[in-house]
Amino acid sequence: MSLLRAFIAIEFPASTLDAIERQTARLRQTLGNDIVRWVPTQNMHLTLKFIGDIAVSHIDFLKQLLTREAESHKQFDLQLGGLGSFPTSRRPRILWIGIHAPAELASLQKSIETGASRLGYQQEERAFSPHLTIGRAKQNIGLTELQKIRTAMDSTQLGNIGTARMDTVHLFKSDLQPGGSVYTKLFSVQLSKP
Repeated sequence: MSLLRAFIAIEFPASTLDAIERQTARLRQTLGNDIVRWVPTQNMHLTLKFIGDIAVSHIDFLKQLLTREAESHKQFDLQLGGLGSFPTSRRPRILWIGIHAPAELASLQKSIETGASRLGYQQEERAFSPHLTIGRAKQNIGLTELQKIRTAMDSTQLGNIGTARMDTVHLFKSDLQPGGSVYTKLFSVQLSKP
């Protein structure tokens, strides 16, 4: 049986991604590529539900789920700004830009999570925390490198990057390649007009 790695996400317009690239350029230059693996701009998205490995035959069920949810959820705007890290600022492993989201985003994400659970996919245990991952600390770095990341993050101020209209939800497949993940859209559906 052929499996593919799938997730459901929304994408940001090119103008927003350009603004992110401009506003994070100094941080990326300061930290370089030796201690942080930066997410390529074209791969940046807001994951609503990570599905995991699925049989190709299950794609139609996910398309039906997304179509149903898109019909019952309206388009909305997201505002991006601020910089943070997971799990904490003292142990920065994932570097992210904040997303100030309206209730519509939480409602859409919860509906997709519930629908996927009804289809038999494992429910996410962590609370939904909207963010845009821009980089990940490399696995085997030491305390000195973590301190360098923390210092660079503390000295970088990201204000309001912009507001973006979210009007489409996508089902992606992810192929893990030596140079990083390659994402391919399998299905897209528009949210209803406000």
